[in-house]
Amino acid sequence: MAKRPASAGTPATAALASAALPFSVHAYDHDPAAPSYGLEAADALGVEPDRVFKTLLADTELGLVVGVVPVTGMLDLKALASAVGAKRAVMADPAVAERRTGYVVGGISPIGQKTRHVTVVDETAQLYDTVFVSGGRRGLDLELAPGDLLAATGASYAAIAK
Repeated sequence: MAKRPASAGTPATAALASAALPFSVHAYDHDPAAPSYGLEAADALGVEPDRVFKTLLADTELGLVVGVVPVTGMLDLKALASAVGAKRAVMADPAVAERRTGYVVGGISPIGQKTRHVTVVDETAQLYDTVFVSGGRRGLDLELAPGDLLAATGASYAAIAK
């Protein structure tokens, strides 16, 4: 994977370039009618869907938290709450998620968010040399090592997918 310059186009790519973390940019033609943006990305990029991760925001009594899980599964809100020391979590309002991250739903990247949030990546990311996450807009994914994803977001691993 080659490092990309900050001019690659999104706050996520700029953050990775600024941190000198290696990543690859993968663009594809996004279909707004696709029933699952994550599965669409996996298909368009020709990669195993389990390697493509979606970014979801949840609201807890501790504030908003980010859960990063494979697109083939769902976020286990109870497990996410437990992982961050909260009593419970509910999905964040999409408008709040967009405002707090600076990204649009369907293109929310865990990297380079406007407001940095506590982030948890599902432990299955460790099974792969590289994983794919949104690059900050629909039709753009970033490929990077799971450890670099943690470094870029200050995240931790936990079993948060079901």
